[in-house]
Amino acid sequence: MEELNRRLFILINATSDSPIWMLQLATFIAKDLIAIVPLLIVALWLWGPRTQVKSQRVLVLKTGMALVYALAISWCVGQLLPHPRPFAMGLGHQFLRHAADDSYPSDHGTTIFTFALAFIFWHRLWSGVILLGIGSVIAWSRVYLGVHWPMDMLGGFLVGLLGCLASHLAWQHYGNRMLNVVNSLYRALFALPIRKGWVQN
Repeated sequence: MEELNRRLFILINATSDSPIWMLQLATFIAKDLIAIVPLLIVALWLWGPRTQVKSQRVLVLKTGMALVYALAISWCVGQLLPHPRPFAMGLGHQFLRHAADDSYPSDHGTTIFTFALAFIFWHRLWSGVILLGIGSVIAWSRVYLGVHWPMDMLGGFLVGLLGCLASHLAWQHYGNRMLNVVNSLYRALFALPIRKGWVQN
């Protein structure tokens, strides 16, 4: 498996001959495209058709829970199975500044794949598939720029699955209570924007 990981990395990783525009595009994708996660979460909570607000907020909370669980699992896996980044081993080419900490599983991969899987399971299939495509591009960019191994991204996907499973099970126990508490807090803090009609109640 380690040999396959190395071969795939060398196949994907950029070189000193790679076009500047490709490196710049990959850098944007690797660093900034992940912002779609908080932006979508905020938009789904604040806006939408009145008849869909509750279901959107359930999605937001379940997705948030899945992200918390997935990142906690990712941290535990990283402690149990530490793996150096490619550049820390002197392999390939690095085009994105990054600390030489452990790479497995990828936090970026874990975040975007958890988000995509949550949308597949709890929203609409097409929306999750689009996010899965975005996640795959982010995964490619971080391998291309030399800061992750391909298996780091596969690990992020698998951890995302576990995070969604944990969130689904937890929701059955305390999800509705948490929704009521968060809704009450939101209405208290956003009373003015709600009254003005800028955001949904």
